[in-house]
Amino acid sequence: MQKDVHGITVAHFFETFREKLKLQLEVGERGLHRMIHEGTINRPALALTGFFKYFAHRRVQVLGAAEWSFLKTQPPEKQIAALQEMVRRGIPCIVLTRNYHPTAPMVTIAKEMNLPILRTPMITMNWINLATIALDNEFAPRGTEHATTLDIKGVGVMLRGDSGIGKSECALALIERGHSLVADDLTLIRLLDERELMASSRALNRGYMECRGIGIINVAEMFGVKCVRLEKRIDMVITLREWKEGVDEERTGLDEARYEMLGKSLPHVELYVRPGRDIARLVEVAALTQALKKMGHDPARDFNNRLIAHMSEQAAQAKPTKIRPVDREEKAPVS
Repeated sequence: MQKDVHGITVAHFFETFREKLKLQLEVGERGLHRMIHEGTINRPALALTGFFKYFAHRRVQVLGAAEWSFLKTQPPEKQIAALQEMVRRGIPCIVLTRNYHPTAPMVTIAKEMNLPILRTPMITMNWINLATIALDNEFAPRGTEHATTLDIKGVGVMLRGDSGIGKSECALALIERGHSLVADDLTLIRLLDERELMASSRALNRGYMECRGIGIINVAEMFGVKCVRLEKRIDMVITLREWKEGVDEERTGLDEARYEMLGKSLPHVELYVRPGRDIARLVEVAALTQALKKMGHDPARDFNNRLIAHMSEQAAQAKPTKIRPVDREEKAPVS
């Protein structure tokens, strides 16, 4: 199910990215409940001059060297007027880069109107780049799938199927072969940059698996920390189904099925579970086949092209030779 993030609090932004963005709270602690509604950054250069048309008030406001220097040249009453109008329009917070300290009018407005003002020693553009990536991750569309996700030789594979079909057992066999677990039973999904789906696990059960008949196991302790990944891009989806008499299984692989998640389409393979079938091995081969396809080598289509070429060659060899009819007027050779 898709879930769009409509906003995060300044407190969440500050606590989550304090170390990464080197943030310090200067003033306005009582305004940390303010909401950030857009996952981008705004530099309010024109707003400081009094021009508020198209002012992006829903974003984090960043004051760099140019904005801070301009404010320093303005009398206190003009600073107060511009900042008051910005706050009235609902800005979430202000970030000062290059370790600039807020001016006296800024401190006054922040205390009176509960506006958080943060400070960082980073250069403006470097901070904006990092903050944009961080906010994009926070505002990414999210969803969950009742599935187990693994990293198989660099290919992110999501295993789906009914409860009890054997997803965890299959995953355990793959982990024994050196592959990595991303999430067991419940996978958290984020759509990043509207182009790729990232899978992760809840922090509470990260690295743990439930095996029916045994219970909870710790994958990192049993197989090593290399067998657990925090997150992985999802490259394909495999659905395990119970085999029944007369089921129609894919035989050639020419018709590639697709699976939709958060508006993105992924390659989809259905494997039928029955006694004596090594599902873990089939999942591993399916993942490696997908890796070949991403490199431009499709085994099914390659074989199909070879088969067509072979049939064309056989047909050409079997084609009868045309016999030229003898011309009646043609004279017989002289003996």
